[in-house]
Amino acid sequence: MLAVVPRRLSWGLPHLLSTQKQKPPTFRNFSGNSAGNGWLGKFELNAATSNDLVSVSVPKHSPLSGLEDLLLSFISGKKKATEVAHSVWKRVVQKGDTVIDATCGNGHDTLAMLKMVADESGKGSVYGMDIQEVALQKTSSLLEESVSPKEKELVKLFSKCHSKMREVLLQDTCVRLVAFNLGYLPGGDKTIITESGTTLKALEVAKDILLPGGLISLVVYVGHPGGWEELQMVQHFVSKLSVEKWICCEYQSSNRSWSPVLVFLFKRC
Repeated sequence: MLAVVPRRLSWGLPHLLSTQKQKPPTFRNFSGNSAGNGWLGKFELNAATSNDLVSVSVPKHSPLSGLEDLLLSFISGKKKATEVAHSVWKRVVQKGDTVIDATCGNGHDTLAMLKMVADESGKGSVYGMDIQEVALQKTSSLLEESVSPKEKELVKLFSKCHSKMREVLLQDTCVRLVAFNLGYLPGGDKTIITESGTTLKALEVAKDILLPGGLISLVVYVGHPGGWEELQMVQHFVSKLSVEKWICCEYQSSNRSWSPVLVFLFKRC
């Protein structure tokens, strides 16, 4: 699959398009599978000529296949990180699955997850976590406004740090998706933020409880004190994951330094 973008939307790619030295937006395959024979394979960033087009190719059997335009729209600032994340989740999550929203915030991710797992059997489950009671209240209110009481029963909300996610699950429960929005509560107290130490513990737990074929999804906001440090921690954690067991990639725009960073960690089947 190939997505092509005009040069005017090339997000500062002059190292490809001219002699200027400037960093491109990042399409990083942490797993280093340069042979391109993994689940996601190798992301390629190409300029046909110095005055032509920039393209990004994704292997057709990848969960990201068909989302090239959406991914490029995120890099160019036209799509929100959460919108892209939700589209990727839909490629992984199935009806009846168990999923975790590790940072409920205002509840939009929790609601999106519920719509993906809910079915008539009532087997789907969404576990939502946040350390701020106001976030859980907003999430609960959004669910009451948006879904039926029966669907809302599939959601379990916990006033706990995401590092404690194993404590809220039934024994031997495995999950299809664990999602993080790292930063502060939108519209809330900006001094209350996710922190590298507890986020690292949460990622270690998520790694263990994830089903083969599952996804850890992170939207990392960096425009606040501590944001870049948390991103660096995430990158360090991801770089140590086994190539044989994980396919990992990161999307960010290097010339929009305060834009959020998308990280997807796919566990091989």
